[in-house]
Amino acid sequence: MKLPELRVRAAAVGDIAAVVELERGIAEAPHWNEADYGAILCGSGVRRCLLLADVGGELAGFAVGKVVVAGSEALAELESVAVRSDMRRKGVGSALCEAVAAWCLAQGAAELELEVRSCSIDALRLYERLGFESVGTRRAYYRDPDDDAVLMRLKLI
Repeated sequence: MKLPELRVRAAAVGDIAAVVELERGIAEAPHWNEADYGAILCGSGVRRCLLLADVGGELAGFAVGKVVVAGSEALAELESVAVRSDMRRKGVGSALCEAVAAWCLAQGAAELELEVRSCSIDALRLYERLGFESVGTRRAYYRDPDDDAVLMRLKLI
């Protein structure tokens, strides 16, 4: 079920506290501090985006993307996607991933990479639906709980 009132937008400094509050309620999310999110918005040297999904004016989820330019190549990573539990399976995660992919493409990246816990079946299915392909595994990459990381890649062009 898609939400007609879903809107994806760039985060502002005033959104950081709500982002941290949301991510603290999601065990699988990387738990960054407010300064880490603030650095994304202040352009701390690495090109990064913090995009928010609003539904009816409330924060439903967020995503972080990164592009690093190495020589003539732009390397892109979907660093984080977090969606409120009551907003899952409603198109929020897809909209966020698609928005990060579009941002990375606009930054010159030809591919977008991510890593995801092997036990996160719903996330794996989402990424596969979006066209990501599994390209490898990092054994025992995650802690609390211990888990492998599945490496995935999406061709943007």
